[in-house]
Amino acid sequence: MTDPAQAWRTAYRHPGRWEQAFPPQTMVELFDASAKAAGQAPLIDFLGRKYSYSETLDGANRVACGLAALGYGRGDRIGLFLPNVPHYLAAYYGILKLGATAVNFSPLYTVDELAHQVADSGTKLLFTISATALLPTALEVLDKSALERLIVGSVAGALPPTKSLFYRLFRGSEVAKRPHDERITAFSSLIANDGSFTAPAIDAERDVALIQYTGGTTGTPKGAMLTHQNLSANARQVAALDPQRGKVVDRILGVLPLFHVFANTCVLNRTVVTGGEIVMLPRFDAAQVLAALGRTQATALPGVPTMYQALLDHPKTATTDFSSLRVCISGGAPLPAELKTRFEDVTKATLIEGYGLSESSGVVSSNPYEELNKSGTIGQPIQGTRVRLVDKEDPARPAPDGEPGEITVAGPQIMLGYWNRPDADEKVFVIDTDGTKWLRTGDVGTIDSDGYIRIVDRLKDMIAVGGFKVFPSQIEATLYQHPAVKEALVIGVPDAYRGESPRAYVTLNEGFEISGHALGEWLNPQLGKHERVDQVVIRADMPKTMIGKLDRKALRAEVAAGK
Repeated sequence: MTDPAQAWRTAYRHPGRWEQAFPPQTMVELFDASAKAAGQAPLIDFLGRKYSYSETLDGANRVACGLAALGYGRGDRIGLFLPNVPHYLAAYYGILKLGATAVNFSPLYTVDELAHQVADSGTKLLFTISATALLPTALEVLDKSALERLIVGSVAGALPPTKSLFYRLFRGSEVAKRPHDERITAFSSLIANDGSFTAPAIDAERDVALIQYTGGTTGTPKGAMLTHQNLSANARQVAALDPQRGKVVDRILGVLPLFHVFANTCVLNRTVVTGGEIVMLPRFDAAQVLAALGRTQATALPGVPTMYQALLDHPKTATTDFSSLRVCISGGAPLPAELKTRFEDVTKATLIEGYGLSESSGVVSSNPYEELNKSGTIGQPIQGTRVRLVDKEDPARPAPDGEPGEITVAGPQIMLGYWNRPDADEKVFVIDTDGTKWLRTGDVGTIDSDGYIRIVDRLKDMIAVGGFKVFPSQIEATLYQHPAVKEALVIGVPDAYRGESPRAYVTLNEGFEISGHALGEWLNPQLGKHERVDQVVIRADMPKTMIGKLDRKALRAEVAAGK
């Protein structure tokens, strides 16, 4: 199969050469080298409290030492059930230094979701904090799963002294009490050591650094196995996108959740590579983001379209000084052209759209920072990354000339495979005769003569809600628990704020009468924040395939046609 990239390499508009190689490097080597070079320069600004590279390195070493003392080591899976707090960095890099595998878990998970992924990954120990939104969930999972231990940190301890006191006095309702249990260790106790431990040898290309759960091409979450080289290469690839690297201040506003692969690469690992500073916020709040921007003069703000829309909608935007802001990278969902235009008009910063997946460690392509920016595209492939289109029905064949095809990707950032799912690996990879492994993205697109990629459709059923992937099958499974529901299909419908919103369509069992509104009120409290439907529509019947299966594609077409 020919490689379309050959035709447009001369039109490559990112800095450097497309053919750039990324030698194997462990995440430990990447972090230690940057910490040594940056020294006392700030890595984290957490609501005003600064943590230098040296302090963060010391914290990571102490985490690794503490975990080793508890009996954990190479190959163990250790979970991160954390928002954006300094504990995340120390735990993340400490786990990697130990030769263990980090597993990211969303703080939005329900008990059942967290328990399932803990069991699936074989996670033995879980880091969390003493927040009412997290600790009770973690405690339930500790009791109902094979999880062995919790490490519990304190947010107040990570804040500046005055803010720490305020947090204890006025936000006590958000703090959950850590119970006395031999299975629970305080984060402060874990790191009460000198940081000395025996570091194992790590194979950058074979050892799994991170298991990142993703929907892949089906509705069942799977763990993408990302090696040290996958993550370090993608961090270096993203850092190389900036033509001003090393010439200007690099201070990135880190409000994207670090448990998400987008932030893990574009906020955390990429900034460590550049020696920059992360202005860390524990969650997205438009007023807090605007205040942090004014306080710190941040130069970059990666986000999803809904974040940029919320910032524009906030009344404080009119009085915010955006002069320091240089580049904002949008991902996770399509970026509306009108939103891009309005954001750039208001802030005078450049807002570019990129693209990636958990299976690609975060980033596959991006519009250039300073060169030709094609609105409505996801830009050109980043350095060392090949993209080609294959037939939508047969991935072993190229897409017909002039027609959209499924986007497949090869590069140093492409995952090793799915955790314990060789069956899924067979479906998601296409391997050339020369051994090149191409990742099937499930997205359908076109590539123009300049190498800019445009997504025109997608094969998979996942719904992109504000940058988060929502699985219709999980919402449908909950709907089927209601005795009135006979058939259920959930699809994504356009949403000006979130990109898409889930909407449920159901038919009712004979003898039942219930309104869509009542079903929605019953359904949504059982779902995660991003899974909640905008409405439930009662239908007399559902479209079906020739063999009688519910036809989601036909339903989408009917809804689009206003039927």
